[in-house]
Amino acid sequence: MFYNDTSAKHERICQIGNRRFYYDYDFHTHIFPDKVAEKAVPKLASVINHTPSMNGTAAGLLDSMEKSGVDVSVILPVVTNPQQVDSIIRFAAEINETYADSSSHRLISFAGLHPVCDNYKDVLKLIKREGFQGIKLHPNYQGVYFDDIRYMRIIYTASELGLSVLTHAGDDPYTPDEAFCSPDMILHVLEDTAPPRLILAHMGSNGNYKEAEKKLCGKNVYFDTSYSIMHMEEEQFIRMIHLHGADKVLFGTDAPWTYQKDCVEKLKSLTGLSEKEKQQILWENAAYLLGI
Repeated sequence: MFYNDTSAKHERICQIGNRRFYYDYDFHTHIFPDKVAEKAVPKLASVINHTPSMNGTAAGLLDSMEKSGVDVSVILPVVTNPQQVDSIIRFAAEINETYADSSSHRLISFAGLHPVCDNYKDVLKLIKREGFQGIKLHPNYQGVYFDDIRYMRIIYTASELGLSVLTHAGDDPYTPDEAFCSPDMILHVLEDTAPPRLILAHMGSNGNYKEAEKKLCGKNVYFDTSYSIMHMEEEQFIRMIHLHGADKVLFGTDAPWTYQKDCVEKLKSLTGLSEKEKQQILWENAAYLLGI
């Protein structure tokens, strides 16, 4: 095994046999088509009362990656109504066709799916045939509780097809008074569907880390660090990684709602994590799930 650490950070590659691994992976980002981004990002920023770190386009994300040293970003599209499924999958496929095999910075998009989708099995089979590695769900924006049978059927079928499922977990400013994906709901899903590749955004439960630590650490799920890495107490963040296992944690930022550079620097500065643990979080686990 070797890796080439050049002055151009995007050329850093670890090669094992014929397989090449890029550093570093951001497993949780969002972009929109250029024309949509012009309206969507300012609108979302006003709803959640948060200033974006970039303009929400592919070009904006690539520029952020260059500045922060992120080599691969996973795009997570959010389907807010069933009528968007086809167009969002097409946009995600275009992103993968254009950027997934780039020799420098790579963008890899998941597909999106809505729980109110009667032909979900056919859509998931299409997603698999198109080469997607996973799907994104967002119970808060989709207005359905995570342990609803409609989500369970999607998660079960996706798992049968070998797809990863990443869901928003915990609080969200879009629905400040109601939790659509609580730790108890997640436990219900785990009991009924036992998905092998379920990824919980925001360290298992955004804004409710104490309950996530108590109920979800050690379960067969992945956490991602998106947004939480900049807002959790550092001691708890490190403790949860140790309790859960660094082999089940993915580095994510939630860009454009955080600055990628700040999140990368934060993780790498944590003295409570070993270099091996940081390596697992920054790229090893992501490379495994993405089949890279």
